[in-house]
Amino acid sequence: MLPRQKLNEFERGRAVAWFQDGVPKREVARRLHVSISVIVRLIQRFTATGRVQERRRPGRPKKTTPREDCLIERLALQTRTASSSIIRRQLRVATNTNISQQTIRTRLHGFNLRSRRLAVRPRLTPAHRAARRPFCRRHVRWTRQQWSQVLFSDESRFTLNHNDDRLRVWRHQGKRYIDATVQEKVAFGGGSVMVWGGLSAFTTEHPCFMYRVT
Repeated sequence: MLPRQKLNEFERGRAVAWFQDGVPKREVARRLHVSISVIVRLIQRFTATGRVQERRRPGRPKKTTPREDCLIERLALQTRTASSSIIRRQLRVATNTNISQQTIRTRLHGFNLRSRRLAVRPRLTPAHRAARRPFCRRHVRWTRQQWSQVLFSDESRFTLNHNDDRLRVWRHQGKRYIDATVQEKVAFGGGSVMVWGGLSAFTTEHPCFMYRVT
């Protein structure tokens, strides 16, 4: 893990207190997991000003207000497949604020929203969902020997010559499988290569593999 380059106000106060108690700067940096240069600049600033607060930095002010930032987040969550260019146009219509697509992405990153591939899962009917829990309860105590008699199979489609319509969505980290960021699919064929495979184990030493291409 790379060392951090910033400290909050409480950590800056602790760093100065440790230094005044005789703790070396390098040890202070190790305790707070920052580079030594951060501690050196902090001690220099405290020696010169008697304060641990960072000086205000000059720079271009933000082009969006906090209210507009919240609107950007809401637009992304309302239509998770919307690209940054679409959100930019919607914001301009709603608030007459014209900003770049990169600024849109930066604001969304500030809300911990990243553009990710849709998670894919089989389309489940209500009957499928109702049957899953009883199935798990019946098999939760199965032994390896019992599972070795089962054939596990799956199939995949490989499309080589055209756009596969893979969508991206805005989502928070750790929320991949919520309904709003999942694409349900059913089995399909035609115009592509389908590969079907199965795996079973009659014994743990001699597994059995099968596959088929259609």
